[in-house]
Amino acid sequence: MSSSAASPTGRILIVDDDAAQCSALAAILSDRGFITQAAADGLEALEHLNTFSPDVILADLAMPRMDGFELLRHLKERGDLTPAIVLTAFGSIEKALSVVHDLKAFWFLEKPVEPRTFEILLERAILHKRALEKTEELKRELTLRGVLGELVGTSPAMQGIFSLIRQVAPTSAPVLICGESGTGKELVAREIHKLSARGNGPFVAINTAALPEALIESELFGHERGAFTGAMERRAGCFEQARGGTLFLDEIGEMPLSTQPKLLRVLEDLRVRRLGGKSEIPVDVRLLAASSQWLATHLREELYYRLSVFQIVLPPLRERREDIPLIAEIMIQTLNKKHGARVTGIDSDVLDLFSTHDWPGNVRELRNVIERATIVASVGPIRLDHLPSPSFDKRSGQKPADSHGQVTLQPGQPLSHAEQAYIKLTLEHVNHNRKRAAEILGISLRTLQNRIAEFHKEAKAATAD
Repeated sequence: MSSSAASPTGRILIVDDDAAQCSALAAILSDRGFITQAAADGLEALEHLNTFSPDVILADLAMPRMDGFELLRHLKERGDLTPAIVLTAFGSIEKALSVVHDLKAFWFLEKPVEPRTFEILLERAILHKRALEKTEELKRELTLRGVLGELVGTSPAMQGIFSLIRQVAPTSAPVLICGESGTGKELVAREIHKLSARGNGPFVAINTAALPEALIESELFGHERGAFTGAMERRAGCFEQARGGTLFLDEIGEMPLSTQPKLLRVLEDLRVRRLGGKSEIPVDVRLLAASSQWLATHLREELYYRLSVFQIVLPPLRERREDIPLIAEIMIQTLNKKHGARVTGIDSDVLDLFSTHDWPGNVRELRNVIERATIVASVGPIRLDHLPSPSFDKRSGQKPADSHGQVTLQPGQPLSHAEQAYIKLTLEHVNHNRKRAAEILGISLRTLQNRIAEFHKEAKAATAD
């Protein structure tokens, strides 16, 4: 190895069933100040990793019990970022390259090891590990300051969410993200993807509530040409598009019951069959799902349990009001750049108002209010007269003095009558903006539209009688 002071030293785990090879590599490394440990196969290497934290793993590909391929697969699945250099015999370069590509090994070395090449590659791998550690440390610092990707919050509730994201991201487990509309469920999904071993792969997001029922299977699984009327060419579905990465299904509770068993089978087999197709296609995809409603009554039981291996429940903004000043500050920084504004902050009386507002639209509503105020203010602080009205209620949800806007319930009425009255009241409150009403009610737009259609049918039937 180079004697330069700039050369990094560190800890190396050598994994090879050839005792002579292990001893030779250990001797070279020990002479140059490295700490080494040796393992005869992948299983023994995994045991060493419980007590030994290497900077680099040197692993042979052909070994008994657990070979190098399986070892690297285990490391990838658990999110271990330690650079791995695979040792390969002459003629196995193609296999070594597939390990580098598919299992994210750092690089490979041919046996017998050429010292100078070994020196350069090992130094680069160690520098790579140091850079990864520095990045992780920076991420931890940002988290302590209340920022994880695009998620913001120093409240105990959000710090708990950050901790859950860090725990589950390196795994391959499906995650169910629950929370009211506007709480940032897709942001959580994107952060899990970025912090996972799939972070460099595609992130494909699809809102199942926004798709017509007739097209949802085509969107998910793809179709062959002529599979149905209008299918003019072959199309890859979302599972194929997300291969090697993450597929995020938003509003999973709106998925038709007829599609759910097919989704469950894909999750279990990791294979899809396009509509009209004759063969199955393997897909390496991690699934994340989200919902703004209680799913137990909307999903088949077996699919619900398969998706909810790990759950993250996002708190509504009204339950973490202490985060509002920091969220607003970061939003203003972004919006200043977007709109060419020079807003310097928010007046204390505006923050006081924000702290008492119920925020039915959660962080999304807060962003809309601040974006509008940033455009209106342009320079200086945001003041009360910059806030939108009447879309932002400056009375902060205070009860009106008269009985206008109240729902009177009478015993003996069907539950559907109370639901209809409340939906009607909510629609009137938002000037019949159905999307906004769905957000306040905590249901999807499709569910709201279905409810309204049912009410119209009932009213028509009653008139006909």
